[in-house]
Parts: sequence; structure tokens; C-alpha cells
Amino acid sequence: MTEDFISPEGRRIAFVQHAGRGPGVVFLGGFRSDMQGTKALALEAWAAAAGRGFLRFDYSGHGASGGDFEAGCIGDWLADARAALGLAEGPQVLVGSSMGGWIALLLARAMPERVAGLVTIAAAPDFTEDGFWAGFDAARRAELLRAGRVEMPSDYSAEPYAITLRLIEDGRRHLLLRMPLNLPMPVRMLQGTADADVPQAVALRLLAHAEGPDIRLTLVKAADHRFSTPECLRLIEAAVAELAG
Repeated sequence: MTEDFISPEGRRIAFVQHAGRGPGVVFLGGFRSDMQGTKALALEAWAAAAGRGFLRFDYSGHGASGGDFEAGCIGDWLADARAALGLAEGPQVLVGSSMGGWIALLLARAMPERVAGLVTIAAAPDFTEDGFWAGFDAARRAELLRAGRVEMPSDYSAEPYAITLRLIEDGRRHLLLRMPLNLPMPVRMLQGTADADVPQAVALRLLAHAEGPDIRLTLVKAADHRFSTPECLRLIEAAVAELAG
């Protein structure tokens, strides 16, 4: 059953949580995604069968949570994730998909004592800078600086979505690939070679950049950004099971 709480910043955050033994599993979704996705629900079913604690939630402006998506930014959604993590007791295995991978990495850097393990799925660290801003031509950048927003076509819906200047500027305050990234917990990175949204070069860059005693990257040939085929879901579950112990 979906519940909600009010974050320290005053935002209403929707979540679903199930009790179970620890370390529990926390799923962090992607940009413009929600907690009803295939990966989140498959992990929830796996955790229930394994008797594991489990938590999924929506960032503000996403899914069932309050707020306006266009008003949000990485810092807001990181704060939402940190508040949601406070619902769970003890160290957790974080599973971050796409933008959720970036946010999970930020959490792991900021509070490693709360992270028993980290699984990333097509992690997209720094995508506001290296994806959006780097991909804008001079005219699009000028429009963003003048109007504070630009509209982008979506591969997942007929409606365009807005990229705001606030999103870009706030993203620069949370970049991971420009400074040391120490990950003392075990990390399993999963990446499809046919991912058109987050190229495998991003995963290879993250692997080369991060420091830690147990970091592994699995490339799955022909898997796309959704990473939601039965075979991909089994890989996610196996990675979580390994790190949860």
C-alpha cells in the first residue's frame, strides 16, 4: 500500500515499504520515472520472496509524490532520497537506475555507513552536464539562459518535457566524475551495450574513476536502457542477492 511522508524540506514523498530482514533493499528510480516501473516491482517481489526489507519511493514531482517536476533538480531529489532512506533501519543495499544511479552514488559518498552495497543500472552520473548541456548547440544554450527553460522531445511519451536552467546549474553542484569518488562498499554496475540514453562509455568512465575494494561492471550485449527483460531482471536480482548476503 502506498503511503507518504513530509520531508524536512516540506515535500510530500510517496513510498511503499515492506518489513523484512536486513540489509534491506532501496530502489531509486530514474529521471521522469516512478516507483511503478518493471524493475522496482520485480525487485519488490524478489525481496518479499527472500524475506528482505524493501523500500521504493517517488521523488518530488514524480509519480505519486507531490510537487512540480519542472521545479525540481538533482539536489531536491537527492534530499528526497536521503529522507526516504531514513525510513529504513540500518545499512541498505541501494539499487539505482539511470538518474537513480547518480543519486545512489551521491548517497554512498555522503553516508557510506548506511550503504551495505550498491547496484547501479545504466547509472547516469553528471548527465545534466555531460548529456543535456554538452548536447545543446549555441542556439539552445542561449535560449536556456534567456528563458530559463527549453523543451525536449521524449522517446517515452508524445509530450515534450522541460529542461530548466536550475536543473543544469544545480547539477553542477553535484558532479561526481570531476572529483575523487571513494566507494568502500561492494559495488555492482550493470550496463547494456545497446543503451541509447546512457552509452556504455559512461559506465566505463565511472568504473575507471571510482575507487574501492570491490567494484565490478557487467556489460550485457544488446540490452537497452530499460534493462527490463527477464534476463536483465535476473541479473539485477542476482547482484542484489550477492550484496545483501
